[in-house]
Amino acid sequence: MDPFFWTSILVISSLVYYYFKKKLDYFEELNIPYVPGWPLVGNFLGVFTQRQHLIELLKELYNSHPEAKYVGAFDFGTRPVIVLRDIELIKSVTIKHSDKFPDHMPLADRRTDPTLGDNLFNITGDEWKELRNVLTPSFTSSKLKMMFHLMADCADKFLKHVEYLPPEARKYVDTKDLFTRITTDIIASCGFGISVDSLRDRNNELYVLGKKSTHIEGIQGLKFLILKSFPWIVKLFKLKHVTEDVSKFFANLVSTTIRTRDAMGISRPDMLQMMMDARKKKTEHLELDMSMMTAQCFGAFFAGYESLSTFMCLVAHELAIHPDVQKKLQNEIDEVMKESNGKLNYKAINKMQYLDAVFNEIARKHPQNPFIDRRCVAHFEFPPAFPDGKPITLEPGTSIWIPVAGIHMDPKYYENPEKFDPDRYYQKKVAKNDALNLSFGIGSRSCIADRFSKMLVNILFVLLLSRFNFVRNEKTCSPLKYSRKNIIITPKGGFSLDIEARS
Repeated sequence: MDPFFWTSILVISSLVYYYFKKKLDYFEELNIPYVPGWPLVGNFLGVFTQRQHLIELLKELYNSHPEAKYVGAFDFGTRPVIVLRDIELIKSVTIKHSDKFPDHMPLADRRTDPTLGDNLFNITGDEWKELRNVLTPSFTSSKLKMMFHLMADCADKFLKHVEYLPPEARKYVDTKDLFTRITTDIIASCGFGISVDSLRDRNNELYVLGKKSTHIEGIQGLKFLILKSFPWIVKLFKLKHVTEDVSKFFANLVSTTIRTRDAMGISRPDMLQMMMDARKKKTEHLELDMSMMTAQCFGAFFAGYESLSTFMCLVAHELAIHPDVQKKLQNEIDEVMKESNGKLNYKAINKMQYLDAVFNEIARKHPQNPFIDRRCVAHFEFPPAFPDGKPITLEPGTSIWIPVAGIHMDPKYYENPEKFDPDRYYQKKVAKNDALNLSFGIGSRSCIADRFSKMLVNILFVLLLSRFNFVRNEKTCSPLKYSRKNIIITPKGGFSLDIEARS
């Protein structure tokens, strides 16, 4: 064969080898501890080959150097990231010096995929600050009290649906399907001001397209990680996560709702209304046009549909395999409901301390976001990783990870962390910026809808547990082990349990 061919192969192979060697030696040159990675996939080889769950990977990174304040790791694409282990350093990055670490790594390219790319999570800088200020009033206590009745109405319909099911239909219940449907209806009501009944109209357009756009299981989940990690490929081939039919549907939904409200003088206590009211206000960096408002509505749906429904599945699952916890929670529910004459109200929900403890323990044990990311935008000095080491100076663009899954499972902070034990939170409030409970983020970039999510989950489970028991069956994964086929939390064999009427 032509010697030139073999020479070319040798030269290209050598260049590729030295390129990745240079990348993978990044932390060696900085003289800080790190977990070696692989070309292209970094530390995600186990996740990519489905031999490891994403949460298991984050625990592994966190535990790799127990004495270090931080360790090096590699994202998809062999991009170096610094994984923080020290609680004080985490507070420094996310709170004290948040101006140096203000942004997430982008989920999508704004030009090719604006429906996902223009949402609050993805945008940066002053534009993000102005948009956050616009949306924050949607989730104040006064607005949540108004939304309470919208949620309770949807939850009551949900309860009636379960009650009307014949006993055999409440066996081997696919709770993921059940909870995604009620989540769709509540977000539609509280976010967009529209009425949807996904429990009856099982193939309504919002549910079907919502499921399509938020589906990140199996291969689709890996695709999502790859698109996030290789932005140059996304730009080159103009790839997008949100398909054209989904983008058009949400754009039409938002524009029609806005036109109707404008024409009829309708005002509702929801996120869309906040943006409509903000159109008249002058902003320096933010343009609240129809595209931007559509992106926020889609972002709320995208975040809520998958994570909220999964969270509810986990609550039901843990209660089913821990009947003692379920009974204790039902006793509290019965007592408070008796005091309020059987009527669920905002005050009664907030009075249930064990319910609050169950919520916080689920969030700790099964974090929906196993790591929080930040991106450095200015030179910043980190202390030495080890006491006898040297400080390092971060360059702008450096990626930072906070390993939520690792911290939540550290016996230094939580006794017997693998145990599902709501008593560890009973009668204890979790502060917004508690660096030991990172389920909803920390600092200025923490989840804007944490109280909304909590209220929604609590309303549903108070009503359900007042009438029903969650009971495990032979398909229920117990103890709960994660399926490695999905990057989202799913038990081996899926979510399945029985729902039995209380005597």
